[in-house]
Amino acid sequence: MADTTADTDGPRRRRSRNGATGDTATPGDAGADAGNPPGSAAGTRWLSPDERAAWLANSAIMISLPAALDARMQRESQMTFFEYMVLSVLSEQPAHTMQMSHLAARTSASLSRLSHVVGRLEKRGLLTRARIPGSGRRTNATLTEAGYAAVVAAAPGHVAAVREYLIEGLEPHELATLRRIGAAVDAAIKRRHPDAVSAASDPTGTPESG
Repeated sequence: MADTTADTDGPRRRRSRNGATGDTATPGDAGADAGNPPGSAAGTRWLSPDERAAWLANSAIMISLPAALDARMQRESQMTFFEYMVLSVLSEQPAHTMQMSHLAARTSASLSRLSHVVGRLEKRGLLTRARIPGSGRRTNATLTEAGYAAVVAAAPGHVAAVREYLIEGLEPHELATLRRIGAAVDAAIKRRHPDAVSAASDPTGTPESG
């Protein structure tokens, strides 16, 4: 996996054009946590080896897991992971309807991204959109019968992928730790970016029966 730790790790010695070497603030090396090495940004808290290893391991979750879910769901259900999450969240709502701004928050998406994906799903007949009467530009998204059938059909494969790629590789106490880590990261983002959207409350995305 590519190293995604740019701007987080310590400086490394780089050879200049004339053959000399010197300390530069080039990210990539771990363990440069003793003071401020020459050429580094003053006050930068470089990652220790243990911190860097933890960051790289979680980068796999952030990058590789969504890609794997996308590829599998497109192959098995002809929809992306994000499309599935949109349909799944709608399937859990009364009348299978939700305001677009609330749907964006539940799926951790910007309104612009959600609108683009909802438009694509609407063309496929899986949901509809309608303006909400009154002031403001508010819009509801509603799951169609075809959309509900699609998400119900896709749910078993989605849950199987989540189990295979994540759940089954962890011990029960590790699941509790993973949940705590996710909550801590979410809280840290909210503290620094209060307008940031949160993850959907139901991580399985399994539609309700009936």
